[in-house]
Amino acid sequence: MSGLLALLDDVAAIAKVAAASVDDIAGAAAKAGAKAAGVVIDDAAVTPKYVHGFSADRELPIIWRIALGSLRNKLLILLPGLLALDAFLPQAIIPLLMLGGAYLCFEGAEKLVHALAPHADEAVEADFDTKDPVHLEEDKVAGAIKTDFILSAEIMTIALAAIEAPNLWLQAATLAVVGTLITVAVYGAVALIVKMDDVGLHLAATGRTGAGRALGRGLVLGMPKLMALLSAVGTAAMLWVGGNIVIHGLEVTHFWPWPYQTIHHIAEVAAHAVPAAPGVVGWLTTAALDGVFGLVLGVLLIPVATRVIGPIWATITVGKAGTD
Repeated sequence: MSGLLALLDDVAAIAKVAAASVDDIAGAAAKAGAKAAGVVIDDAAVTPKYVHGFSADRELPIIWRIALGSLRNKLLILLPGLLALDAFLPQAIIPLLMLGGAYLCFEGAEKLVHALAPHADEAVEADFDTKDPVHLEEDKVAGAIKTDFILSAEIMTIALAAIEAPNLWLQAATLAVVGTLITVAVYGAVALIVKMDDVGLHLAATGRTGAGRALGRGLVLGMPKLMALLSAVGTAAMLWVGGNIVIHGLEVTHFWPWPYQTIHHIAEVAAHAVPAAPGVVGWLTTAALDGVFGLVLGVLLIPVATRVIGPIWATITVGKAGTD
């Protein structure tokens, strides 16, 4: 009996350790997910465009394929790669974060410039001119997964930098939880968004009450506005998050701490000026100034990306395709 009681005591101790580990993973995952929220918003805002132009019955299968590709990106490629980098070359994490932040600034600035001065994108026009729907779907899914890889890399890198885990296994578990939950949340939200107009049409046509039919018409009319709002929020999130990452990296590496120190000082002054809500005012000021910095950096990067990096990358990819 004493042996059995000792065994039960050991099992209880193990259970407590396991429960504590689960709590640690959940807490770290929540913190890391909050840090990556801006990129997550952009991911959710960007993805619906990949099902634009397809029939309603293909929308959910396309989103499902992209979601699976996103999970593969996060769990099979990025998670082990980032953990290996953190273990053997941790000093590369901050520069990688800054590189990803600069890319977000470029993407956000390019979207804003395109919105203010619309111009044709020959690559996009040629892509949508594809006559074979199957080929078009394959191209769109592949393109979405490639874009997701960049956003997922930023999400996972931000999450890794936010995790304070005592061992490798807790780091890996937390990253896996963050990657999985974010993927489910993003693509679940995207699926709801892209099917909401179909729900509205169904309600408008078959609703048994006037209120139901009115709700359906409201959904149909409101979805374009919601998509436009999501696009604007996604662009703002890119500039804010990208600017914040670059500014923080410049300060941490001591390369150019002035932007961080200046923004921090302005945010403190603004917070003290509104004693009723200093935290909110300070955060809003910091986010706004980070976004302005991100916009300026993104605009400066547009000619570099389009006239230098883009042609070089096109030459490399065309040459590779030719050898294949």
